[in-house]
Parts: sequence; C-alpha cells; structure tokens
Amino acid sequence: MYNASEKRYENMAYNRCGNSGLKLPAVSLGLWHNFGDTGSYETMKQICFTAFDNGITHFDLANNYGPEPGSAEKNFGRILKEDLGQYRDELIISTKAGYDMWPGPYGNWGSRKYLLASLDQSLKRMGLEYVDIFYHHRMDPETPLEETMGALAQAVTSGKALYAGLSNYDGETLERAAAILEELRCPFIINQNRYSIFDRTIENNGLKEAAARLGKGIIAFSPLAQGLLTNRYLNGIPEDSRIMTDGRFLKKEALTEERLQQIRNLNGIAAGRGQTLAEMALSWVLRDGIVTSVLVGASRPEQVLDDIRAIQNVEFSQEELAKIDSVIL
Repeated sequence: MYNASEKRYENMAYNRCGNSGLKLPAVSLGLWHNFGDTGSYETMKQICFTAFDNGITHFDLANNYGPEPGSAEKNFGRILKEDLGQYRDELIISTKAGYDMWPGPYGNWGSRKYLLASLDQSLKRMGLEYVDIFYHHRMDPETPLEETMGALAQAVTSGKALYAGLSNYDGETLERAAAILEELRCPFIINQNRYSIFDRTIENNGLKEAAARLGKGIIAFSPLAQGLLTNRYLNGIPEDSRIMTDGRFLKKEALTEERLQQIRNLNGIAAGRGQTLAEMALSWVLRDGIVTSVLVGASRPEQVLDDIRAIQNVEFSQEELAKIDSVIL
C-alpha cells in the first residue's frame, strides 16, 4: 500500500486560482500523453506517487486522453482505487469534454447532451462521485454559448463538479461565457490554454488580459512546447524523440534550423540564470503571477522532479525578458 511522504507540502508553492478560494500547485501533472493503453501501468503509478510526494495535488485529465480515448481516466481510476484514493480530499482532479469521443452527433463539441453524458462517463471510468474541475474543452461555433455554459452550471449544481473551467477559449468568448456563468451563479474559476515562450497566442487573442481583469485563473498546457524547450533538441532530433515515435502532436517540420538555433540561444540564457532550459521555460510562464499553474507531462518519475525545480526561481529581470523576446520575436 502506498503511503504519501509526510514532507509532501514542504517545498511546493500554491497559487490562488484567480479570485476564488481554490489554490493550485504551481506545477500540476497532466495525463495527456503517457497514461493510455500503450503505457506502462507501473510507471504511471510511480509518476503519480512522485508527483504527490512532492506537493503536486492537481491531476488533469480529459475524456479523450489515451490512446484509446478514455483509457487515461480508466488507468488513473485504477491508481485511485488501489493507492491514491485514500488522499482524495487532498487532490484536485479535473477532466474535460469537447473533442470527438464517441460515434454519432452527440459525442463531440458543446451540447448539453454531450457534456453531461461525458461527465457521467468520466466519473464512472475514474470511480469518482465528483471531479473538482469540469472544463468545456474547446469553443463550439454552432452550439449557443448559453447552452454550453448552462451544462457546466448543471454539472456543478448536481454535485458532479465543484468548479467549472474553460479550455482553448479566446478572450472575447471568455468574457461572454464568464458573464453567463456569473448570472447562473456558477463558480467558474479557471482557463486552460496553450502557453509557452514559443506560443503566445493568449497574449494576442485577449485571453490572458481578460482572465486577469476578470479574476480568473489560467493553467498553461504545453509550457515546454512538446519538449522543444528542453535540452533534448540542442543537437538535432534524437532517435527516441516523440517526433520519431509519435507524430500526432509534434511534427518533424516544426524543428527547422531556425528553431534549433532559437533553442540553443534560449539554452544559453537559461544557463546564465543557473537553470536548465526546461526550468526557465516553466518559470517564464509563471513569471508575472497571472498564470496559476503550469501543466507538465512525464514519461518517467524523474521528469516530475526536474520540472518542480522551476518554481525555485520565477523572477526575471527586464534584461532577461528582453533577451528571450529578442530570440523569438
């Protein structure tokens, strides 16, 4: 039987999620890539144990995480049942619905039918009575926003979720959604969006500014740009790279010679800060206090420990920020 470290809360930083009462660890664990049917269950367990032993209380999933879709929730549910579930009241567990999940017209996007059915399925797969955060996973251009937000509010009212969240929204749609949820008295507290030194979309589409102004948290996924902002690509593409073994998310054509040179230049800036490139990339996302938490993935427990070190130095001088921008912009 797993017993968590008694020192698990000694070194992690916890940030308030917008204006809500909920705090999230500065580093959260995402189960996007390595918790499906193709992974090692024993490795999954050790990753989760290492995370929790070091203060990572937030575990982020979605209905379609796999492969196969649903398998990440099933595997995490098994880990909860066998070991981690005894600490349920210390855990923040989130899931999402919004991408293609099952055949037919009711297994995708943002209808009330899909979202509430998906949440029921997710709870069953994980063996839970509720999740802490339930997200709509992406904007739906066809379903009325009032219907989608009403479904999130229903999830909370029913007791199947404690908080509502939005993922992959832009600033304008976030503002409209927030107004609807406020009228419904639904505790909407967080946005999940891609954000990294290489991808600054939320700075350009109004999401980051709107979230800060409205008092909503942000949790950033892909803060390491699918591994590009690490030391793995300083000398080209290694044979075991995700580019070579799994081309779903990181494409070979993304690693141009220009991008490689940017990675090397950023690595030099990180070295000057006494950090690895990955540590600096995570610190950069957390630098101004607007982002509540960074979501990291891991294929082995040691990576979790590496990522946590980023919180030791999230302060940047204006000169350092300017150097980073000069490499990218």
